[in-house]
Amino acid sequence: MGLFFGTDGLRGRVNEDLTQNIAYKIGNALSILKENPTIIIGSDTRVSNTYLTLGVASGAMSGGARVIDVGVVPTAGIAYLTKKCGADYGIVISASHNSGEYNGIKVFNSDGYKLSDKEEERIERCFIREKINDFPNIGVYEQDFNLVKPYKKFLIDASEHRLDGLTIVVDGAYGAAHRIAPDVFRKLGANVIAANCVNDGLKINENCGALYPENLVKRVFRYKADMGFAFDGDSDRLIAVDENGKIIDGDMIIWGLAKYFKKIGRLNSNTVVGTSHTNMAIEEDLKREGINLIRTDIGDKYVLAKLIEKNLTLGGEQSGHIIIKDLATTGDGILAAIILANMVINEKTTLSQALKIDLYPQVNKNVVVEDKFRIMNNEELGKAVAKFNAELGGGGRLMIRASGTEPKIRVMVESKNKAENEDIANSIVSLIKRINAEV
Repeated sequence: MGLFFGTDGLRGRVNEDLTQNIAYKIGNALSILKENPTIIIGSDTRVSNTYLTLGVASGAMSGGARVIDVGVVPTAGIAYLTKKCGADYGIVISASHNSGEYNGIKVFNSDGYKLSDKEEERIERCFIREKINDFPNIGVYEQDFNLVKPYKKFLIDASEHRLDGLTIVVDGAYGAAHRIAPDVFRKLGANVIAANCVNDGLKINENCGALYPENLVKRVFRYKADMGFAFDGDSDRLIAVDENGKIIDGDMIIWGLAKYFKKIGRLNSNTVVGTSHTNMAIEEDLKREGINLIRTDIGDKYVLAKLIEKNLTLGGEQSGHIIIKDLATTGDGILAAIILANMVINEKTTLSQALKIDLYPQVNKNVVVEDKFRIMNNEELGKAVAKFNAELGGGGRLMIRASGTEPKIRVMVESKNKAENEDIANSIVSLIKRINAEV
């Protein structure tokens, strides 16, 4: 990672960490790296999206770029359209699952893949200079909101079956999925109950969507639905709810799809990619099914890198980033939901039966800190982590990591003993808070 970019693009509070000037520099950097590039840009529903979109566009046009603004669209839609339209870059203005005061910038290459760490560092190195073309060799800005239609068609065509007879609750998190997700499922024949499917950037991710699936549970019960799907602000995450109201996280989705893909001969090398956070029960059960789990660092772009390196089909994160590489170049919540619905139809089962597994209890806690890197390198904290991991042995684990997008240290404890997990997590959180206070 560079100084500005984190594990998922550049992100921060608008006009504090993320300013229009930085947006300008990113756009201009792309025109330095590529002569007169064509750039497709889209966003979720945040209030600051136009502000930052115009910043990126201005910087890019200063260097001669052609910028095509497609409006509100899921992140995966920009990845798809960048490749399909032959653009040089795709840009998403979104802070994904973060609340409305945050925003972010994600950059895709011409093949629809997120830029690597090295490519992001190249962009940052361009910040120290500026490319300003003389008139009339400046760039152009266009709006084409109809360009989203091919992405919608791609999603519909990805469904092997009609979804007639299924009642599905869709939680759009007031974000990028607010229109396209209900429309796609209705066109596939499902009876759709749309929740939080309004363009409202002030409410994006607020007590709704993939971060708050308990609200989806209530609606699944209320409408006696077959399943519910919750997306985050830019729709690259999926958290599901089965007909019994059980929350299905990304680990369980990966587990279910891996077994299903193996059964139908679609799982390359009988291997799936997860992360260091993937539940231990998932790995153990997949092993019994003859499926290997490869772990990567947290971050869907690291999952994707491993999928590409090993020529694999499926990978994802507990948070709900699901990558189906033979169909998409990045995590796509709507696509993953469509494939889950098709799995249920093909297997003549229910979501609860298809995704039934007992996970190890995990305790996850986040601690807001002043300097996450200083704390992560603290010797006392390192010794405490080593001590607890020795006590847990092979039956559990303690992990701490610095968030790639927020000023937080994330703590995870996993074992079959939930009470012990909670005690260890609380001890580590207390230690982190004490270290943070010792400025």
